[in-house]
Amino acid sequence: MALPEDARSRLEAILAPLPEHRRTTFALRTARRLDDLVAGLAPYPDPPAVAARALELAATAYRDRDDELHLLDERRSLEPDWFQRPDMIGYAGYAERLTPEGTLPALASLADHLRDLGVGYLHLMPLLQPRPAPNDGGYAVADYRSIRSDLGTMADLRRLTTDLRSRGISLCLDLVLNHVSAEHEWARAARDGDEHYRRYFHIYPDREVPDAYERTLLEVFPDFAPGNFTFDEELDGWVWTTFNSYQWDLAWENPDVFCELADVILFLANQGVEILRLDAIAFIWKRMGTQCQNEPEVHQLTQALRSLARIAAPALIFKAEAIVGPNEVVHYLGQGRHHGKVSDLAYHNSLMVQIWSMLASGDARLATHALGRFPVVPASSAWITYLRCHDDIGWAIDDDDARSVMVDGHGHRTFLSDYYSGDFPGSWSRGLVFQHNPTTGDKRISGAAASLAGLEQALDASGDAVGQEALEEAQTAVDHAVARLLLGHAIVYGFGGIPVIWSGDEVATLNDRGWADVPEHAEDNRWVHRPRLDPARVADAQADQDSPQGRVLAGMRRLAAARASLPHLHASVGASVVAAPDPAVFVVVRRHPVGPMVGLYNLTAQGRNVPGWWLRELGLPVEQSIDALNGYPPSLQPDGSIYLSTYQPVWLVRP
Repeated sequence: MALPEDARSRLEAILAPLPEHRRTTFALRTARRLDDLVAGLAPYPDPPAVAARALELAATAYRDRDDELHLLDERRSLEPDWFQRPDMIGYAGYAERLTPEGTLPALASLADHLRDLGVGYLHLMPLLQPRPAPNDGGYAVADYRSIRSDLGTMADLRRLTTDLRSRGISLCLDLVLNHVSAEHEWARAARDGDEHYRRYFHIYPDREVPDAYERTLLEVFPDFAPGNFTFDEELDGWVWTTFNSYQWDLAWENPDVFCELADVILFLANQGVEILRLDAIAFIWKRMGTQCQNEPEVHQLTQALRSLARIAAPALIFKAEAIVGPNEVVHYLGQGRHHGKVSDLAYHNSLMVQIWSMLASGDARLATHALGRFPVVPASSAWITYLRCHDDIGWAIDDDDARSVMVDGHGHRTFLSDYYSGDFPGSWSRGLVFQHNPTTGDKRISGAAASLAGLEQALDASGDAVGQEALEEAQTAVDHAVARLLLGHAIVYGFGGIPVIWSGDEVATLNDRGWADVPEHAEDNRWVHRPRLDPARVADAQADQDSPQGRVLAGMRRLAAARASLPHLHASVGASVVAAPDPAVFVVVRRHPVGPMVGLYNLTAQGRNVPGWWLRELGLPVEQSIDALNGYPPSLQPDGSIYLSTYQPVWLVRP
């Protein structure tokens, strides 16, 4: 498609102050991306007209972009796989909880610790200006162009991105696309009767339309935010509020909303942000008679936003926050006509769920079946893999997957909820039930990784132990909890994509027992696994490698070093999940031109043997392999099988 003459003239006027080579670059990028931009805008009545408006926003942002960021754009264009490489590891947390000062300027002091972990990607949870508490942990944004005053300023953010980039760390921020807070200027204007801004939201005079939608909508927070609509007296109407009454859903069918958010994306890119986590993206398009999630228009509009960003700021990549099933989540990385044109990154929520399921059951069969049916994703994209995140764990176990391995889906979900809340006999876990839905039986779980893996219970037992036998049993429980933690992280690191550490997990931080002391947190027990990063605990872990936290930290350093050395773990290489002869061993195979990599993971405290003949059938003779996690040959038995000790991970490759 060619731009109309008047549109080209407006772009030329905007770009006129730039040198010729910069104007040429913009023209070349526009020619490359224009068709994808227009195609993505198909949900609107006049896509070319919206594209012309959006290109003016892109031209303005491009003109105002710093020289250093233009250079970064060129570098990223020459190295488009920069985020897929095996030496890329992520780290996530709340900015105010990562340092004692709790400010953006103070975060530069964390760089040494991050680089020691191999981190090249730092995700700071919501730091744009939210409404006053309650604000859904910062996801009720009142101003997209301001930083929370307790954290710093937009100038502080720009300095932070520059400082981190000089240390090889790219910054990721959250951008909430589905909604704004009721205090946002657009919402205030809508309340004041401005028809232009009323069209930014879904507002209804009575319950007729909302009730029709509610017949097929789910409730995200049934405990403290039932329903999906809220009556606002100043609006004199019902407004769509998927998450909380103070979070107003945006009407993305209005192209003005698209242009507003596109401009915000370009603004944040010009602050040096390199990754945007597109929060609640699955919800942005509404269609009567559906759950209003994962509609086709979501992927079209994301393609349009990405195309626009590739024109103005190609160093910026997108991460989709879509916690949905495998058949839906792959669309956020691009399928069919959107192949490789939507988000660059997406969360592999199913991997996290299946890891915890395997640790509780000691059985890999369900995980092998469920993970094995994920469709192939574009080679230019990457999964975000993780053992824990800021959110609760919802037991997304598909009933059909469960039936395929002779398991009852509902029964297994109930087992996992009971196990990780500590209610199942013999459980070593210390989690909390989050958002119990009596109608469906759904019980999600909150809890720090170390507490879920048994370390909190084991340490309490150590403190209470009396007598040598009790002390030995308690020490064994500590050893097993540490081993479970490192096994879970080894699966995450060995699966591919970008493994992300949740802040504190690298030093086995336990549940925050004072999580409810902050009044605005008291109704949301997810804050139990969002404690402040304790610098003393980090220092102790660095100094004492025999302590539980020291063993975990040292283990994660080893994982990062081994991972960085293996081309097999480049994200463009697909992961195949294979059923082992022993269901207590989880197996992941990655086939690279240099040869296969086979990850073996013992899910139990008992030793396991993996037959050598079976590994040879996978293309990896055990006699010619080493364990990349330690650089030595694996432990071979007289019959040629490989022995796996308690919760042991092994990454087999040819030397």
